[in-house]
Amino acid sequence: MKFISTRGEAPALSFEGALLAALAPDGGLFMPEAWPRLAPDEIAALAGLDYADAADRIMRPFLAGDPCQDDLEAVLSDAYDGFHHPAVAPLRQLGPNSFVLELFHGPTLAFKDLAMQVVSRFMERALLRRGGHATVVGATSGDTGAAAIEAFRGLSAIDVFILHPKGRISDVQRRQMTTATEANVHNIAVEGTFDDCQAMVKALFGDRVLSGRLGLTGINSINFARILAQIAYYFTSAVTLGAPHRPVGFTVPTGNFGDIFAGYAARAMGLPVRRLVIATNLNDSLPRAFASGTYQPQGVIATSSPSMDIQLASNFERLLFELAGRDAARIRALMDELRATGAFQLSQGELGQLRDLFSAHSVGEDETEMTIRGVFEETGMLVDPHTAVGIAASQHEELGATPMVVLSTAHPAKFPDAVKRACGRLPEQPERLKMKLGQDERCTVLPAEFAAIADFIVSHGRAAPAATEVQA
Repeated sequence: MKFISTRGEAPALSFEGALLAALAPDGGLFMPEAWPRLAPDEIAALAGLDYADAADRIMRPFLAGDPCQDDLEAVLSDAYDGFHHPAVAPLRQLGPNSFVLELFHGPTLAFKDLAMQVVSRFMERALLRRGGHATVVGATSGDTGAAAIEAFRGLSAIDVFILHPKGRISDVQRRQMTTATEANVHNIAVEGTFDDCQAMVKALFGDRVLSGRLGLTGINSINFARILAQIAYYFTSAVTLGAPHRPVGFTVPTGNFGDIFAGYAARAMGLPVRRLVIATNLNDSLPRAFASGTYQPQGVIATSSPSMDIQLASNFERLLFELAGRDAARIRALMDELRATGAFQLSQGELGQLRDLFSAHSVGEDETEMTIRGVFEETGMLVDPHTAVGIAASQHEELGATPMVVLSTAHPAKFPDAVKRACGRLPEQPERLKMKLGQDERCTVLPAEFAAIADFIVSHGRAAPAATEVQA
């Protein structure tokens, strides 16, 4: 299978090529040239499998003819061996036809672990196979950075630089990143917002000379390998609830649109998904786009769910590519308009398709707090603010007998202050988190300026770009 750019002006790459490139050289995002389909009997056969075995069957069609295909079984087995629940991604019932999918049983207590542990192993094997070295650069609004550092720390073929907005993530999230001692790990606290961090990462990739010199690759959800690994838990949870014999709905707390796009991908592969509900906090650029047809990111608002404090959702471009019938010229025009004016207008056809499958709801701070308290009082379950946003948004949907699954994206212990404020109880800290919080921090504060960040990466990285050039 080949992977193509949403903007249509970059060569198609193999999976391994797209994995290492992350962002297409034309600024677009890689997409599979076609969605592989799983037949109903193939979906039903996932029932009862270990998570890694199910993920293997779901991901393997994307790797057909690629060197990474031979790595898949070992990568998945190793990636999920360190999770702290035998099911990896277990379902928990909230109420009648209402479920929470717990995606926080990995090493950093966040859903990003399910993909990052896979991506790091694929990258390391690919680079060792090529005799190369890569520089991983990522922006984080909280959880991506910790998951990336945990996954890439100590790897011989990769240096990792993570940008986070200074003072805009929780103390726990920060310490999970800044306590890493390995020499290949570098934390940068940017004096700005997550959108500033993300813009810096995109600018680094957009500088072809610098990108080539450093052997840059990315681990944000701009990297399709992240999306691919996330598709698996949509299938496993839906099969547990009766798919393919009945449809399932999903509500996803989202900021950058990557996790919910994985749900769209699962549907494109044949999973009977009745509804995908986008749950955002006060950073509501997506719900506003659904209401008006105009996508117009505004200033970022700091909330108790900081991983979603994002206005410019990078992965929305992938969905636009699908809505536009994979018309790359249309995507280039929309992205040019966004860059020039700060907004773009969806066509009536695109907006209609969007509303057919998706809903979008913005949840404020009071409703988030009330949801944390209400879930605890009714079920005894503690949920973090991101999961609470998802639960609150799901309650705006009425799917009758169709089960609704809310993706629980972080352990409540990562946001103890918000949880205690809502229900008067501190979540218990897992032992692996207690160890992190007691360690010394290591971080560099830099302004939100391209030159300062680029200079820091150049001076601290160990690049061998000639060996990491991607192949078609």
